[in-house]
Parts: sequence; structure tokens; C-alpha cells
Amino acid sequence: MHGMIIPASFVVSEPLTAPTGRKIESEAVLMDLARDAEDASLRELDGTAAVRTLQKVPADPDRGVEVPSWRVQYTVPIPDSAPAQWLTFSFSTLVAPGVDTEFTQTLVELFDAVMTTFRWSYA
Repeated sequence: MHGMIIPASFVVSEPLTAPTGRKIESEAVLMDLARDAEDASLRELDGTAAVRTLQKVPADPDRGVEVPSWRVQYTVPIPDSAPAQWLTFSFSTLVAPGVDTEFTQTLVELFDAVMTTFRWSYA
């Protein structure tokens, strides 16, 4: 964009399935995810309860990570799946040196805007 590479990724996971033989309530899973995250909120994706988490990860030069990153994740149960299954939508962006964090926040807001357009499609 304007001669600048935007250091970001957007990944959708394959469905994650609950262990067989166990009845797991989707709401309980979402509440656990929200409780364990540093910044979490309950959202709705096409009429289905979901949890959104934001994690700001500091640089860790000892592990070869020279710049901080922000990671946003939406986890949503697949309606009427048995056994229960969830999808995870993940967004990650590096906080590039010399770039204002306002730009990073704008990228996160863009991802959130994309997620508001999510719709279930059944074949």
C-alpha cells in the first residue's frame, strides 16, 4: 500500500471438534476463552455467539522476534454440529518500527469490519 508492505495475515482454521463422548456446551467454551484472554469480548457472527480476543505480544529478541505484534482471534461454534465444532478466524500484524500504532489499530478495525460480514452458508 503506497509502496509499503503491510505485515499482516488472516487465517481461518478447519473445524475444531470436541472430544467424542463428551457433551460440551458452546457457551461454556466461549466463556472459558473470554476468561483466559487479556482482552476479550463476546460478539455475534451471523446470529451465532462468538468470542473475540486481542493479544498484544511484545518483541522477544532472544527468540528472534524483533518487533511486537497484535493478534486478534474470533472463535465461533458451528451451529447444530454434533459433536460440537468450532471455527477460528485469526488476524496477526506486526507493529513495524517507525509506524504509528494508530496504523496497527486501523488494521485491527479492518479485520473486525470483515468479520461483521461473516455469514453461514450451507451446501
